[in-house]
Amino acid sequence: MKALIIPAVVAGFSVGSAWAQDSSAGEATFKKWCQACHAAGEGAKNKVGPLLNGLDGRKSGTVEDFKYTDANKDSGITWNEAAFLEYIKDPRAKIPGTKMVFSGLKNEQEAKGLWGYLAQFAADGKKK
Repeated sequence: MKALIIPAVVAGFSVGSAWAQDSSAGEATFKKWCQACHAAGEGAKNKVGPLLNGLDGRKSGTVEDFKYTDANKDSGITWNEAAFLEYIKDPRAKIPGTKMVFSGLKNEQEAKGLWGYLAQFAADGKKK
């Protein structure tokens, strides 16, 4: 019996370099659209919006020392890629009553890159 070996290469990029590429593009998106109100990474603190470390798997409205609206606290959202991509398209439609004023990120590729960037940070701000 022969073993089937499938290399982790897609469109000329290894999985590792594809992740790095998405993360790099996501960092640019973060700086363009999010950084004015949010922080991520080591040393991140709450700003006008909550810090975004440890976002993957976190319940909405639970960052310590951030004053959320009841809409965020009561949304029932646990952040994962699917929830984030739906939310970031139109935050006010996903959580009516949120104080987030961002009108939304409609470009799906940009949104996926942004998720890739944010999902790499553990709750302590270190990269996973």
